[in-house]
Amino acid sequence: MISLTSPVKTAAHNWPAALKLAALCVATVVLFAVGHLGWHLAFLVGTGVLYALPGRVFLRSGMARLWGLWPFVVLIVGWHVVIGDAAGGGLIGMRMLTAVGLANLVTLTTRLSDMMGVVRRLLSPLRRFGLHPHRVELAMALVIRFTPVLALKGQALVAAWRARSPKRPGWKIVIPFAVLALDDAERVAEALRARGGVSR
Repeated sequence: MISLTSPVKTAAHNWPAALKLAALCVATVVLFAVGHLGWHLAFLVGTGVLYALPGRVFLRSGMARLWGLWPFVVLIVGWHVVIGDAAGGGLIGMRMLTAVGLANLVTLTTRLSDMMGVVRRLLSPLRRFGLHPHRVELAMALVIRFTPVLALKGQALVAAWRARSPKRPGWKIVIPFAVLALDDAERVAEALRARGGVSR
């Protein structure tokens, strides 16, 4: 989620990252504190309006990011219908869509460097206990950048398996995938050492 980028620049891009993250925290607390179905419907519609304000391109991109939630929403709502609590299922489904939608909205309109700056400021008081904020910041940035790359390599491994075998790819691609991940990690480690490492 945190690696999402917006296809267009919006007014929210110029807002301070700390302010947006604080607003997201408050909104999430409110979402879980309110239990009325009508309020959650209003929150969901309001989130949709926020996505629509920057234009059609931004709206389509935002909705595409939320599309991956549909299996979870269907499963949760379906289960609650089976146990006779359709209203509860609808509330949880709307709460999930709104919470993830708001979080995506923040990350779509916030640069990664600004996010890392907030993390750095929040962790700076822990220097006295021996924690180096820049190391945590670097680790988070590496995870964020590695995740989509590893996902693409995993897809390539699955495609290669399917080209050579009629059977479904299973656990047999785990070892090649792990080797690819270790190889990438070693290359990044070499690059970091060549630039002086992270000993400071």
